[in-house]
Amino acid sequence: MNEHSIRNVVIVGGGTAGWMAAAALSRYLDNGYTQTSLIESEDIGTIGVGEATIPPLVKFNAMLGIDEDEFLAATKGTFKLGIEFVNWGQIGHRYFHPFGNYGHDLQGVHFHQLYLRERSQRVMQDISAWSITAVASSLGRCARPGPETRPPLSGMTHAFHFDASLYAAYLRSYAERLGVRRIEGKIVETRLRGEDGFVEAVTLDNGRTIEGDLFIDCSGFRGLLIEQELQTGYEDWTHWLPCDRALAVPSTYDGQPDPFTRSTAHGSGWQWRIPLQHRMGNGLVYSSAHISDDDAAQLLLDNLEGEQLADPRALSFTTGRRLLAWNKNVVALGLASGFVEPLESTSIHLIQAGIARLLALFPDKRFSPIERDEYNQQIQNLFEDVRDFVILHYWANRRTDTDFWKSCAAMELPDSLQRKIDLWRSKARIFRENAELFARTSWVAVMLGQGILPEGYDPIADALDEQKVAAALEQMRLANLQAAERLPSHGEFLAEILGHRRRSEPELPEFVF
Repeated sequence: MNEHSIRNVVIVGGGTAGWMAAAALSRYLDNGYTQTSLIESEDIGTIGVGEATIPPLVKFNAMLGIDEDEFLAATKGTFKLGIEFVNWGQIGHRYFHPFGNYGHDLQGVHFHQLYLRERSQRVMQDISAWSITAVASSLGRCARPGPETRPPLSGMTHAFHFDASLYAAYLRSYAERLGVRRIEGKIVETRLRGEDGFVEAVTLDNGRTIEGDLFIDCSGFRGLLIEQELQTGYEDWTHWLPCDRALAVPSTYDGQPDPFTRSTAHGSGWQWRIPLQHRMGNGLVYSSAHISDDDAAQLLLDNLEGEQLADPRALSFTTGRRLLAWNKNVVALGLASGFVEPLESTSIHLIQAGIARLLALFPDKRFSPIERDEYNQQIQNLFEDVRDFVILHYWANRRTDTDFWKSCAAMELPDSLQRKIDLWRSKARIFRENAELFARTSWVAVMLGQGILPEGYDPIADALDEQKVAAALEQMRLANLQAAERLPSHGEFLAEILGHRRRSEPELPEFVF
Protein backbone atom coordinates (compact mmCIF):
# COMPACT_ATOMS: atom_id res chain seq x y z
CA MET A 1 0.00 0.00 0.00
CA ASN A 2 1.10 3.59 -0.71
CA GLU A 3 -0.55 6.99 -0.67
CA HIS A 4 -2.06 6.39 -4.13
CA SER A 5 -3.59 2.98 -3.42
CA ILE A 6 -7.34 2.58 -3.77
CA ARG A 7 -8.77 2.28 -0.27
CA ASN A 8 -12.52 2.33 -0.85
CA VAL A 9 -14.43 0.75 -3.77
CA VAL A 10 -18.14 1.52 -3.86
CA ILE A 11 -20.46 -0.59 -6.01
CA VAL A 12 -23.75 1.15 -6.79
CA GLY A 13 -26.47 -1.43 -7.32
CA GLY A 14 -26.78 -5.13 -6.67
CA GLY A 15 -28.30 -7.73 -8.97
CA THR A 16 -26.13 -9.99 -11.08
CA ALA A 17 -23.68 -7.27 -12.12
CA GLY A 18 -23.19 -5.80 -8.65
CA TRP A 19 -22.68 -9.08 -6.86
CA MET A 20 -20.45 -10.54 -9.58
CA ALA A 21 -18.24 -7.48 -9.18
CA ALA A 22 -18.36 -7.71 -5.38
CA ALA A 23 -17.45 -11.40 -5.39
CA ALA A 24 -14.51 -10.91 -7.76
CA LEU A 25 -13.17 -7.87 -5.90
CA SER A 26 -13.48 -9.60 -2.54
CA ARG A 27 -11.42 -12.45 -3.95
CA TYR A 28 -8.73 -10.49 -5.78
CA LEU A 29 -8.47 -7.34 -3.64
CA ASP A 30 -7.99 -9.24 -0.38
CA ASN A 31 -4.94 -7.08 0.33
CA GLY A 32 -5.62 -5.84 3.85
CA TYR A 33 -6.35 -2.23 2.97
CA THR A 34 -9.04 -2.07 0.23
CA GLN A 35 -12.64 -2.11 1.45
CA THR A 36 -15.43 -2.96 -1.00
CA SER A 37 -18.95 -1.75 -0.24
CA LEU A 38 -22.14 -2.40 -2.21
CA ILE A 39 -25.15 -0.12 -2.00
CA GLU A 40 -28.55 -1.49 -2.96
CA SER A 41 -32.15 -1.01 -1.99
CA GLU A 42 -34.66 -3.78 -1.54
CA ASP A 43 -37.26 -1.32 -2.85
CA ILE A 44 -35.54 -1.15 -6.25
CA GLY A 45 -36.04 -4.30 -8.29
CA THR A 46 -33.48 -5.85 -10.62
CA ILE A 47 -34.03 -7.12 -14.14
CA GLY A 48 -33.09 -10.67 -13.15
CA VAL A 49 -34.13 -12.45 -16.36
CA GLY A 50 -30.67 -13.36 -17.66
CA GLU A 51 -30.92 -17.12 -17.30
CA ALA A 52 -28.62 -18.42 -20.05
CA THR A 53 -24.85 -18.12 -20.25
CA ILE A 54 -21.85 -19.05 -22.40
CA PRO A 55 -18.80 -21.19 -21.46
CA PRO A 56 -16.49 -18.46 -20.08
CA LEU A 57 -18.68 -18.32 -16.95
CA VAL A 58 -17.27 -21.72 -16.01
CA LYS A 59 -13.86 -20.07 -15.66
CA PHE A 60 -15.30 -17.14 -13.69
CA ASN A 61 -16.81 -19.49 -11.12
CA ALA A 62 -13.61 -21.51 -11.00
CA MET A 63 -11.61 -18.31 -10.40
CA LEU A 64 -13.73 -17.72 -7.33
CA GLY A 65 -13.22 -21.28 -6.11
CA ILE A 66 -16.93 -22.04 -6.46
CA ASP A 67 -17.85 -25.69 -6.52
CA GLU A 68 -19.87 -26.24 -9.68
CA ASP A 69 -22.25 -28.78 -8.19
CA GLU A 70 -23.05 -26.54 -5.22
CA PHE A 71 -23.56 -23.62 -7.61
CA LEU A 72 -26.02 -25.65 -9.71
CA ALA A 73 -27.95 -26.67 -6.61
CA ALA A 74 -28.11 -23.12 -5.23
CA THR A 75 -29.24 -21.52 -8.51
CA LYS A 76 -31.59 -24.30 -9.73
CA GLY A 77 -29.21 -24.55 -12.65
CA THR A 78 -28.98 -26.88 -15.62
CA PHE A 79 -26.33 -27.48 -18.26
CA LYS A 80 -26.26 -25.72 -21.60
CA LEU A 81 -24.41 -27.18 -24.60
CA GLY A 82 -25.51 -24.65 -27.20
CA ILE A 83 -28.49 -22.87 -28.76
CA GLU A 84 -31.09 -24.23 -31.15
CA PHE A 85 -32.42 -21.66 -33.64
CA VAL A 86 -35.89 -22.23 -35.09
CA ASN A 87 -37.45 -20.26 -37.99
CA TRP A 88 -34.46 -17.93 -38.33
CA GLY A 89 -33.37 -18.80 -41.85
CA GLN A 90 -36.89 -19.48 -42.96
CA ILE A 91 -40.08 -20.77 -41.36
CA GLY A 92 -39.79 -24.44 -40.45
CA HIS A 93 -35.99 -24.51 -40.58
CA ARG A 94 -33.79 -25.08 -37.56
CA TYR A 95 -30.09 -25.30 -36.85
CA PHE A 96 -27.83 -25.65 -33.82
CA HIS A 97 -25.05 -23.36 -32.60
CA PRO A 98 -22.89 -25.69 -30.47
CA PHE A 99 -20.27 -24.95 -27.86
CA GLY A 100 -16.87 -26.48 -28.53
CA ASN A 101 -15.50 -27.39 -31.96
CA TYR A 102 -16.54 -29.17 -35.12
CA GLY A 103 -14.37 -32.24 -35.52
CA HIS A 104 -10.69 -31.46 -35.50
CA ASP A 105 -8.30 -29.93 -37.99
CA LEU A 106 -6.15 -32.17 -40.19
CA GLN A 107 -2.55 -31.23 -40.98
CA GLY A 108 -3.25 -27.58 -40.17
CA VAL A 109 -6.34 -27.33 -42.39
CA HIS A 110 -9.46 -26.14 -40.57
CA PHE A 111 -12.15 -28.77 -40.24
CA HIS A 112 -14.89 -26.69 -41.84
CA GLN A 113 -12.77 -26.26 -44.97
CA LEU A 114 -12.45 -30.03 -45.31
CA TYR A 115 -16.16 -30.44 -44.66
CA LEU A 116 -17.00 -27.91 -47.39
CA ARG A 117 -14.68 -29.68 -49.83
CA GLU A 118 -16.40 -32.99 -49.11
CA ARG A 119 -19.82 -31.41 -49.40
CA SER A 120 -18.94 -30.04 -52.84
CA GLN A 121 -18.40 -33.62 -54.02
CA ARG A 122 -21.11 -35.66 -52.28
CA VAL A 123 -24.16 -35.46 -50.07
CA MET A 124 -23.12 -34.80 -46.48
CA GLN A 125 -24.96 -34.70 -43.19
CA ASP A 126 -25.36 -31.34 -41.51
CA ILE A 127 -22.09 -30.12 -39.99
CA SER A 128 -23.63 -30.49 -36.51
CA ALA A 129 -22.97 -34.24 -36.79
CA TRP A 130 -19.29 -33.41 -36.20
CA SER A 131 -19.94 -31.55 -32.93
CA ILE A 132 -20.12 -33.73 -29.82
CA THR A 133 -22.19 -31.10 -28.00
CA ALA A 134 -24.66 -30.83 -30.89
CA VAL A 135 -25.05 -34.61 -31.16
CA ALA A 136 -25.47 -34.98 -27.39
CA SER A 137 -28.03 -32.16 -27.38
CA SER A 138 -30.05 -33.78 -30.16
CA LEU A 139 -30.29 -36.91 -28.00
CA GLY A 140 -31.01 -35.01 -24.78
CA ARG A 141 -27.76 -36.32 -23.30
CA CYS A 142 -25.19 -34.52 -21.19
CA ALA A 143 -21.89 -35.06 -19.40
CA ARG A 144 -18.98 -33.11 -18.00
CA PRO A 145 -15.51 -34.30 -19.04
CA GLY A 146 -12.89 -34.87 -16.39
CA PRO A 147 -9.12 -34.46 -16.65
CA GLU A 148 -8.69 -38.02 -17.95
CA THR A 149 -11.51 -37.88 -20.51
CA ARG A 150 -10.45 -38.70 -24.06
CA PRO A 151 -11.85 -37.41 -27.38
CA PRO A 152 -14.49 -36.92 -28.48
CA LEU A 153 -16.03 -36.50 -25.00
CA SER A 154 -13.11 -34.30 -23.94
CA GLY A 155 -14.54 -31.76 -26.37
CA MET A 156 -17.78 -31.42 -24.38
CA THR A 157 -17.94 -27.72 -23.58
CA HIS A 158 -20.74 -26.39 -21.40
CA ALA A 159 -22.31 -23.32 -19.91
CA PHE A 160 -25.36 -23.00 -17.66
CA HIS A 161 -28.97 -22.03 -17.37
CA PHE A 162 -29.84 -20.68 -13.92
CA ASP A 163 -32.10 -18.37 -11.97
CA ALA A 164 -30.27 -15.02 -12.12
CA SER A 165 -31.74 -13.79 -8.83
CA LEU A 166 -30.52 -16.93 -7.08
CA TYR A 167 -27.06 -16.49 -8.62
CA ALA A 168 -26.91 -12.92 -7.29
CA ALA A 169 -27.93 -14.17 -3.84
CA TYR A 170 -25.29 -16.92 -3.97
CA LEU A 171 -22.57 -14.42 -4.87
CA ARG A 172 -23.79 -12.02 -2.18
CA SER A 173 -23.25 -14.72 0.44
CA TYR A 174 -19.81 -15.43 -1.02
CA ALA A 175 -18.78 -11.76 -1.09
CA GLU A 176 -20.06 -10.92 2.38
CA ARG A 177 -18.21 -13.91 3.77
CA LEU A 178 -15.01 -12.40 2.35
CA GLY A 179 -15.64 -8.96 3.82
CA VAL A 180 -17.78 -7.01 1.35
CA ARG A 181 -19.99 -4.57 3.21
CA ARG A 182 -23.59 -4.39 1.98
CA ILE A 183 -25.34 -1.05 2.62
CA GLU A 184 -29.11 -0.81 2.35
CA GLY A 185 -30.47 2.43 0.94
CA LYS A 186 -31.37 4.58 -2.05
CA ILE A 187 -28.92 7.12 -3.41
CA VAL A 188 -30.48 10.58 -3.45
CA GLU A 189 -27.44 12.78 -4.06
CA THR A 190 -23.98 12.50 -5.60
CA ARG A 191 -21.09 14.78 -4.66
CA LEU A 192 -18.56 15.57 -7.39
CA ARG A 193 -15.05 16.89 -6.81
CA GLY A 194 -14.79 20.49 -7.90
CA GLU A 195 -11.44 20.46 -9.66
CA ASP A 196 -12.01 17.47 -11.98
CA GLY A 197 -15.61 16.25 -11.63
CA PHE A 198 -14.68 12.91 -10.08
CA VAL A 199 -17.28 11.29 -7.83
CA GLU A 200 -16.35 11.84 -4.19
CA ALA A 201 -19.35 10.44 -2.35
CA VAL A 202 -23.00 9.48 -2.54
CA THR A 203 -25.69 10.30 -0.01
CA LEU A 204 -28.47 7.87 0.89
CA ASP A 205 -32.12 8.56 1.65
CA ASN A 206 -31.39 8.09 5.36
CA GLY A 207 -28.81 10.89 5.27
CA ARG A 208 -25.76 8.65 5.39
CA THR A 209 -22.82 9.61 3.16
CA ILE A 210 -20.61 6.94 1.55
CA GLU A 211 -17.24 8.12 0.29
CA GLY A 212 -15.15 6.23 -2.21
CA ASP A 213 -12.08 6.31 -4.42
CA LEU A 214 -13.44 4.08 -7.20
CA PHE A 215 -17.15 3.73 -8.00
CA ILE A 216 -18.62 0.85 -10.00
CA ASP A 217 -21.99 1.69 -11.51
CA CYS A 218 -24.27 -1.36 -11.60
CA SER A 219 -27.48 0.66 -11.43
CA GLY A 220 -29.00 -0.73 -14.63
CA PHE A 221 -30.26 1.17 -17.65
CA ARG A 222 -30.52 4.46 -15.79
CA GLY A 223 -26.75 4.64 -15.26
CA LEU A 224 -27.05 6.59 -12.03
CA LEU A 225 -23.41 7.69 -11.97
CA ILE A 226 -22.03 7.00 -15.45
CA GLU A 227 -24.87 8.83 -17.22
CA GLN A 228 -27.05 10.85 -14.86
CA GLU A 229 -24.05 12.43 -13.11
CA LEU A 230 -21.18 12.21 -15.62
CA GLN A 231 -23.33 12.50 -18.78
CA THR A 232 -21.12 10.05 -20.64
CA GLY A 233 -23.37 9.55 -23.66
CA TYR A 234 -24.76 6.49 -25.44
CA GLU A 235 -24.31 5.02 -28.91
CA ASP A 236 -27.67 3.81 -30.25
CA TRP A 237 -27.64 0.63 -32.40
CA THR A 238 -31.39 0.46 -33.05
CA HIS A 239 -30.87 0.90 -36.81
CA TRP A 240 -29.11 -2.49 -36.80
CA LEU A 241 -30.98 -4.20 -33.96
CA PRO A 242 -34.57 -2.89 -34.05
CA CYS A 243 -36.02 -4.90 -31.15
CA ASP A 244 -36.67 -2.61 -28.18
CA ARG A 245 -39.00 -4.54 -25.88
CA ALA A 246 -38.94 -7.83 -23.99
CA LEU A 247 -41.40 -9.83 -21.92
CA ALA A 248 -40.39 -12.61 -19.53
CA VAL A 249 -42.64 -15.22 -17.92
CA PRO A 250 -41.96 -18.53 -16.12
CA SER A 251 -43.94 -21.70 -16.81
CA THR A 252 -44.12 -25.32 -15.75
CA TYR A 253 -42.79 -28.13 -17.90
CA ASP A 254 -42.82 -31.90 -17.84
CA GLY A 255 -40.16 -34.38 -18.78
CA GLN A 256 -36.41 -34.07 -19.09
CA PRO A 257 -34.81 -30.61 -19.33
CA ASP A 258 -33.10 -30.05 -22.67
CA PRO A 259 -29.38 -29.28 -22.37
CA PHE A 260 -29.70 -26.25 -24.64
CA THR A 261 -31.46 -22.92 -25.08
CA ARG A 262 -34.02 -22.59 -27.86
CA SER A 263 -34.60 -19.38 -29.80
CA THR A 264 -37.71 -19.36 -32.01
CA ALA A 265 -38.20 -16.50 -34.45
CA HIS A 266 -41.70 -15.03 -34.75
CA GLY A 267 -43.05 -12.36 -37.05
CA SER A 268 -41.57 -9.36 -35.21
CA GLY A 269 -38.91 -10.81 -32.94
CA TRP A 270 -38.03 -14.06 -31.20
CA GLN A 271 -38.88 -16.18 -28.18
CA TRP A 272 -36.46 -17.77 -25.74
CA ARG A 273 -36.96 -21.09 -23.96
CA ILE A 274 -34.61 -21.89 -21.06
CA PRO A 275 -35.12 -25.04 -18.95
CA LEU A 276 -34.18 -24.79 -15.27
CA GLN A 277 -34.51 -27.46 -12.60
CA HIS A 278 -37.80 -26.11 -11.28
CA ARG A 279 -39.40 -24.24 -14.17
CA MET A 280 -39.09 -23.10 -17.75
CA GLY A 281 -37.87 -19.58 -18.43
CA ASN A 282 -39.65 -17.97 -21.39
CA GLY A 283 -39.47 -14.59 -22.98
CA LEU A 284 -40.20 -12.62 -26.12
CA VAL A 285 -37.88 -9.99 -27.60
CA TYR A 286 -39.71 -7.84 -30.15
CA SER A 287 -39.91 -4.59 -32.07
CA SER A 288 -42.63 -2.28 -30.78
CA ALA A 289 -42.74 -0.66 -34.23
CA HIS A 290 -44.02 -3.94 -35.68
CA ILE A 291 -46.25 -5.43 -32.95
CA SER A 292 -48.20 -3.93 -30.05
CA ASP A 293 -47.34 -4.75 -26.44
CA ASP A 294 -50.70 -6.49 -25.95
CA ASP A 295 -50.29 -8.63 -29.07
CA ALA A 296 -46.72 -9.46 -28.07
CA ALA A 297 -47.88 -10.64 -24.64
CA GLN A 298 -50.57 -12.78 -26.19
CA LEU A 299 -48.09 -14.26 -28.66
CA LEU A 300 -45.76 -15.23 -25.84
CA LEU A 301 -48.51 -16.76 -23.70
CA ASP A 302 -49.94 -18.67 -26.66
CA ASN A 303 -46.56 -20.31 -27.23
CA LEU A 304 -45.85 -21.50 -23.70
CA GLU A 305 -45.41 -25.26 -23.36
CA GLY A 306 -46.66 -25.44 -19.77
CA GLU A 307 -48.78 -23.58 -17.28
CA GLN A 308 -48.04 -19.89 -16.79
CA LEU A 309 -46.61 -19.27 -13.30
CA ALA A 310 -46.64 -15.46 -13.13
CA ASP A 311 -47.64 -12.36 -15.03
CA PRO A 312 -45.23 -11.36 -17.80
CA ARG A 313 -42.55 -8.86 -16.78
CA ALA A 314 -42.00 -6.05 -19.28
CA LEU A 315 -38.67 -4.49 -20.21
CA SER A 316 -37.91 -1.61 -22.56
CA PHE A 317 -34.41 -1.04 -23.88
CA THR A 318 -32.29 0.67 -26.48
CA THR A 319 -29.60 -1.56 -27.90
CA GLY A 320 -26.18 0.07 -27.82
CA ARG A 321 -23.32 0.94 -25.54
CA ARG A 322 -22.14 3.73 -23.28
CA LEU A 323 -19.57 5.86 -25.12
CA LEU A 324 -17.16 5.30 -22.24
CA ALA A 325 -17.48 2.34 -19.90
CA TRP A 326 -14.87 3.98 -17.65
CA ASN A 327 -15.31 7.73 -17.16
CA LYS A 328 -13.26 9.60 -14.55
CA ASN A 329 -13.39 7.32 -11.48
CA VAL A 330 -16.59 5.49 -12.46
CA VAL A 331 -16.66 2.11 -14.22
CA ALA A 332 -20.01 0.91 -15.55
CA LEU A 333 -20.92 -2.77 -15.60
CA GLY A 334 -23.97 -4.64 -16.79
CA LEU A 335 -26.90 -2.68 -18.18
CA ALA A 336 -25.29 0.58 -17.07
CA SER A 337 -22.54 0.00 -19.66
CA GLY A 338 -24.80 -1.00 -22.55
CA PHE A 339 -27.15 -3.65 -23.81
CA VAL A 340 -27.15 -6.17 -26.63
CA GLU A 341 -30.25 -8.32 -26.67
CA PRO A 342 -29.74 -11.82 -25.21
CA LEU A 343 -29.94 -13.77 -28.48
CA GLU A 344 -26.52 -15.33 -27.91
CA SER A 345 -26.66 -15.20 -24.09
CA THR A 346 -23.89 -12.62 -23.79
CA SER A 347 -25.28 -10.29 -21.11
CA ILE A 348 -23.61 -11.98 -18.14
CA HIS A 349 -20.42 -12.50 -20.12
CA LEU A 350 -20.18 -8.75 -20.78
CA ILE A 351 -20.30 -8.23 -17.01
CA GLN A 352 -17.64 -10.87 -16.49
CA ALA A 353 -15.41 -9.41 -19.19
CA GLY A 354 -15.72 -5.92 -17.72
CA ILE A 355 -14.70 -7.23 -14.29
CA ALA A 356 -11.74 -9.17 -15.71
CA ARG A 357 -10.44 -6.14 -17.58
CA LEU A 358 -10.91 -3.90 -14.55
CA LEU A 359 -8.82 -6.28 -12.46
CA ALA A 360 -6.17 -6.42 -15.19
CA LEU A 361 -6.05 -2.62 -15.38
CA PHE A 362 -6.89 -1.83 -11.78
CA PRO A 363 -6.03 1.83 -11.09
CA ASP A 364 -4.70 3.80 -8.18
CA LYS A 365 -6.02 7.18 -7.08
CA ARG A 366 -4.19 8.92 -9.92
CA PHE A 367 -6.43 7.15 -12.47
CA SER A 368 -4.00 6.97 -15.36
CA PRO A 369 -5.59 7.87 -18.72
CA ILE A 370 -3.54 5.06 -20.25
CA GLU A 371 -5.33 2.43 -18.16
CA ARG A 372 -8.71 4.05 -18.66
CA ASP A 373 -8.31 4.37 -22.43
CA GLU A 374 -7.14 0.77 -22.79
CA TYR A 375 -10.13 -0.44 -20.78
CA ASN A 376 -12.55 1.59 -22.88
CA GLN A 377 -11.06 0.37 -26.14
CA GLN A 378 -11.24 -3.26 -25.08
CA ILE A 379 -14.84 -2.94 -23.89
CA GLN A 380 -15.79 -1.15 -27.11
CA ASN A 381 -14.21 -3.93 -29.18
CA LEU A 382 -16.05 -6.57 -27.18
CA PHE A 383 -19.44 -4.87 -27.46
CA GLU A 384 -18.99 -4.38 -31.20
CA ASP A 385 -17.97 -8.04 -31.66
CA VAL A 386 -21.15 -9.15 -29.91
CA ARG A 387 -23.20 -6.59 -31.84
CA ASP A 388 -21.94 -7.84 -35.20
CA PHE A 389 -22.57 -11.48 -34.36
CA VAL A 390 -26.15 -10.77 -33.27
CA ILE A 391 -26.79 -8.59 -36.34
CA LEU A 392 -25.72 -11.51 -38.53
CA HIS A 393 -28.69 -13.58 -37.32
CA TYR A 394 -31.18 -10.88 -38.29
CA TRP A 395 -29.64 -9.95 -41.61
CA ALA A 396 -29.09 -13.52 -42.83
CA ASN A 397 -32.78 -14.41 -42.91
CA ARG A 398 -34.66 -15.51 -46.00
CA ARG A 399 -38.11 -14.73 -44.64
CA THR A 400 -40.55 -12.61 -46.60
CA ASP A 401 -43.63 -13.10 -44.42
CA THR A 402 -43.37 -9.79 -42.47
CA ASP A 403 -42.04 -6.29 -42.97
CA PHE A 404 -39.84 -6.80 -39.91
CA TRP A 405 -37.81 -9.60 -41.49
CA LYS A 406 -37.71 -7.97 -44.90
CA SER A 407 -36.31 -4.77 -43.38
CA CYS A 408 -33.69 -6.75 -41.43
CA ALA A 409 -32.51 -8.49 -44.62
CA ALA A 410 -32.24 -5.13 -46.39
CA MET A 411 -30.18 -3.33 -43.74
CA GLU A 412 -26.75 -1.87 -44.44
CA LEU A 413 -24.25 -3.73 -42.30
CA PRO A 414 -21.38 -2.38 -40.19
CA ASP A 415 -18.13 -2.48 -42.16
CA SER A 416 -16.61 -4.90 -39.66
CA LEU A 417 -19.39 -7.44 -40.23
CA GLN A 418 -19.52 -6.93 -43.97
CA ARG A 419 -15.82 -7.76 -44.18
CA LYS A 420 -16.37 -11.04 -42.33
CA ILE A 421 -19.26 -11.99 -44.60
CA ASP A 422 -17.25 -11.17 -47.73
CA LEU A 423 -14.33 -13.32 -46.58
CA TRP A 424 -16.71 -16.16 -45.81
CA ARG A 425 -18.57 -15.92 -49.11
CA SER A 426 -15.36 -16.08 -51.08
CA LYS A 427 -13.61 -19.10 -49.59
CA ALA A 428 -15.15 -19.62 -46.13
CA ARG A 429 -12.31 -17.88 -44.33
CA ILE A 430 -12.82 -16.71 -40.75
CA PHE A 431 -10.33 -14.69 -38.71
CA ARG A 432 -10.52 -13.71 -35.05
CA GLU A 433 -9.41 -10.18 -34.16
CA ASN A 434 -8.88 -8.19 -30.97
CA ALA A 435 -9.51 -11.11 -28.59
CA GLU A 436 -12.87 -11.60 -30.27
CA LEU A 437 -15.42 -13.49 -28.18
CA PHE A 438 -16.95 -15.81 -30.76
CA ALA A 439 -14.69 -18.50 -32.13
CA ARG A 440 -14.62 -20.06 -35.59
CA THR A 441 -17.26 -22.68 -34.74
CA SER A 442 -19.79 -20.00 -33.83
CA TRP A 443 -19.41 -18.12 -37.10
CA VAL A 444 -19.52 -21.34 -39.14
CA ALA A 445 -22.65 -22.48 -37.31
CA VAL A 446 -24.61 -19.31 -38.03
CA MET A 447 -23.28 -18.76 -41.56
CA LEU A 448 -24.15 -22.28 -42.69
CA GLY A 449 -27.20 -22.52 -40.45
CA GLN A 450 -28.80 -19.47 -42.02
CA GLY A 451 -27.86 -20.33 -45.57
CA ILE A 452 -24.85 -18.16 -46.32
CA LEU A 453 -23.00 -20.60 -48.57
CA PRO A 454 -19.45 -19.80 -49.67
CA GLU A 455 -18.57 -19.81 -53.36
CA GLY A 456 -15.67 -22.13 -52.65
CA TYR A 457 -13.26 -23.34 -50.01
CA ASP A 458 -9.64 -22.66 -49.12
CA PRO A 459 -7.43 -24.19 -51.87
CA ILE A 460 -5.05 -25.63 -49.27
CA ALA A 461 -7.74 -28.20 -48.47
CA ASP A 462 -7.00 -29.81 -51.85
CA ALA A 463 -3.49 -30.71 -50.70
CA LEU A 464 -4.90 -33.50 -48.49
CA ASP A 465 -5.68 -36.95 -49.84
CA GLU A 466 -9.41 -37.23 -50.59
CA GLN A 467 -9.85 -40.79 -49.43
CA LYS A 468 -7.98 -40.24 -46.18
CA VAL A 469 -9.98 -37.09 -45.44
CA ALA A 470 -13.28 -38.83 -46.19
CA ALA A 471 -12.32 -41.71 -43.92
CA ALA A 472 -11.22 -39.36 -41.14
CA LEU A 473 -14.46 -37.38 -41.30
CA GLU A 474 -16.54 -40.53 -41.15
CA GLN A 475 -14.53 -41.77 -38.19
CA MET A 476 -15.11 -38.47 -36.36
CA ARG A 477 -18.85 -38.55 -37.08
CA LEU A 478 -19.28 -42.11 -35.84
CA ALA A 479 -17.17 -41.46 -32.75
CA ASN A 480 -19.40 -38.51 -31.81
CA LEU A 481 -22.58 -40.52 -32.26
CA GLN A 482 -21.36 -43.58 -30.39
CA ALA A 483 -19.99 -41.50 -27.51
CA ALA A 484 -23.16 -39.41 -27.20
CA GLU A 485 -25.39 -42.49 -27.18
CA ARG A 486 -23.56 -43.80 -24.11
CA LEU A 487 -24.17 -40.63 -22.08
CA PRO A 488 -26.92 -40.29 -19.47
CA SER A 489 -29.87 -38.06 -20.12
CA HIS A 490 -29.52 -34.46 -18.98
CA GLY A 491 -31.98 -35.06 -16.15
CA GLU A 492 -30.20 -38.22 -15.01
CA PHE A 493 -26.84 -36.47 -15.05
CA LEU A 494 -28.19 -33.55 -13.00
CA ALA A 495 -29.75 -35.90 -10.47
CA GLU A 496 -26.47 -37.77 -10.11
CA ILE A 497 -24.25 -34.76 -9.49
CA LEU A 498 -26.75 -32.95 -7.28
CA GLY A 499 -27.15 -36.07 -5.19
CA HIS A 500 -23.41 -36.26 -4.56
CA ARG A 501 -22.51 -32.60 -4.34
CA ARG A 502 -20.10 -31.45 -1.68
CA ARG A 503 -21.79 -29.51 1.10
CA SER A 504 -18.76 -27.86 2.64
CA GLU A 505 -17.77 -24.27 1.97
CA PRO A 506 -15.54 -24.01 -1.13
CA GLU A 507 -11.85 -23.47 -0.56
CA LEU A 508 -10.25 -20.56 -2.37
CA PRO A 509 -7.74 -21.66 -5.00
CA GLU A 510 -4.13 -20.57 -4.75
CA PHE A 511 -2.92 -17.91 -7.13
CA VAL A 512 -0.94 -19.33 -10.02
CA PHE A 513 1.52 -17.08 -11.83
